[in-house]
Amino acid sequence: MTSHLLVPMDDSEPARSALEYALDRFPDDEITVVHAVDDLEAGYGGRPPAVGGEGADRDPDFFDDVERIAAERDRTIETRVIEGQAADAILAYVDEEAVDGIVMGSEGRSGVSRVLLGSVAEQVTRRADVPVTIVP
Repeated sequence: MTSHLLVPMDDSEPARSALEYALDRFPDDEITVVHAVDDLEAGYGGRPPAVGGEGADRDPDFFDDVERIAAERDRTIETRVIEGQAADAILAYVDEEAVDGIVMGSEGRSGVSRVLLGSVAEQVTRRADVPVTIVP
């Protein structure tokens, strides 16, 4: 039976490692990569959102890298941009889309932003109703 896995993605090496892990370890599962965009985060020292203005489906450069990683493994994935604070947006997507598990990097945010907002991986792990695999 095929499962639906969610891989939250930011522009970090741990996130890329999580995607590679999911693609390699779960060759028969459907994988959706999401990128959470939170305009508020930029005000707390985070980088500006990786996607364009209202109605933009995706940042081509960001998801091109993700799709290249999948193509190197002869896999196809779905990509989605979700809005809101990362942990909340990820958990809402899990509930709305019948996700069976989450595979995510151990960290992405760093510095002041991480101290003020907390670790997304930690928040998701504590609150998720599905199994969460954390990849270093």
